[in-house]
Amino acid sequence: MNNNKQTFQFLSEPTDVNYGGQVHGGAVMKWIDQSGYSCACMWSGAYCVTVYVGGIRFYKPIKIGDLVKIDAQVVYTGNSSMHIAIDVYSKEVTQADFEKKTHCVIVFVALDKNGNKVTVPKWIPNTAHEIEMANYAKKLMDLRKKIEGEMSPFLK
Repeated sequence: MNNNKQTFQFLSEPTDVNYGGQVHGGAVMKWIDQSGYSCACMWSGAYCVTVYVGGIRFYKPIKIGDLVKIDAQVVYTGNSSMHIAIDVYSKEVTQADFEKKTHCVIVFVALDKNGNKVTVPKWIPNTAHEIEMANYAKKLMDLRKKIEGEMSPFLK
């Protein structure tokens, strides 16, 4: 079975800057989508599309020139969907330890060449932490359903 974890590392660049001189939140969101996409495709063995990004939490800014690390991990699978937990860290290149800067869960659906949903391999949590993350993903699904119900009058 495919690995359910993936890590990206790279330097933030001057082109990632916002008006306040830090890394733009939109750049971080792009990195989240790219790392989640890669993790979902590797897990499923199929092309994947983003269907939901929830609760992006920016803890602290990322500085231009920082080393950025993004951990992406499958934490729950449905029939064709995969919930990927994303943690974004950064540090000055000369520092020893990374600091968490952003967290979210992003949901992808696997598709075939005709755009039809395809079944993904079932992810089964084994450790206490994996079970906790799977339960977290399920709670977020329940919250999403409530939010969608609240938003439904405005989606027309």
